[in-house]
Amino acid sequence: MTEVALKREINLERILLHELIHRINNEFSSLIGAVSRTAARSVNHEVKIALAHVIELLSHYGELHHALQMPENDTLIDASAYLENLCLAISRSKLVGTRIDLVLTASPLRLPSELCWRLGMIVYELVTNAARHAFGDGNGQIRVELSRAGKFVECRVVDNGAAPAKVQRGRGLKIVDELVKGRDGRLDQRFGQGGSFSILTFPYKGEPQQAGHQEKTDAECCR
Repeated sequence: MTEVALKREINLERILLHELIHRINNEFSSLIGAVSRTAARSVNHEVKIALAHVIELLSHYGELHHALQMPENDTLIDASAYLENLCLAISRSKLVGTRIDLVLTASPLRLPSELCWRLGMIVYELVTNAARHAFGDGNGQIRVELSRAGKFVECRVVDNGAAPAKVQRGRGLKIVDELVKGRDGRLDQRFGQGGSFSILTFPYKGEPQQAGHQEKTDAECCR
């Protein structure tokens, strides 16, 4: 396949993906509208309250879907702000009703939007896996940490739950592996009864690191 044909195929795939995302957004809006109309017609107060909770949850899932969308333009954005928005959306949708706290620790760091999207997809999958497998019916904490060390960026997803030492790698983790390889990154993972961690490192080709610029924000992504 020639370079021109390859670029044409990639552009077509991006167009189809953006069209699919647009249709999913429309379906979310239609579903929220349908539930809202049903709530408005109901004369039962308890039904109205229950449907209001459904509408709120659907809205949060819509926000999560929006946070995970592939960017249309490749621009520089603050990765810490991007992850803060993503972690908040995860907490409000996937972690609602649980006793799992999701905490983000990150320094301001400007990265290409496409790289932030890949990072967000990886964090989403790792956090979701931890919430699903590490805590059972108990409570706990998942931490997402983003920092820069010289020519590399490091992102950690750490939990204080319990998981089997050997985890079967399903489709989600295989997708994570491909996303990591696509940016010449490396993913190290350890699972165990005393907590688990995943450490992602990838090359950084942005602005030189300034001395003393190590301030981090530590915020709980409240539901």
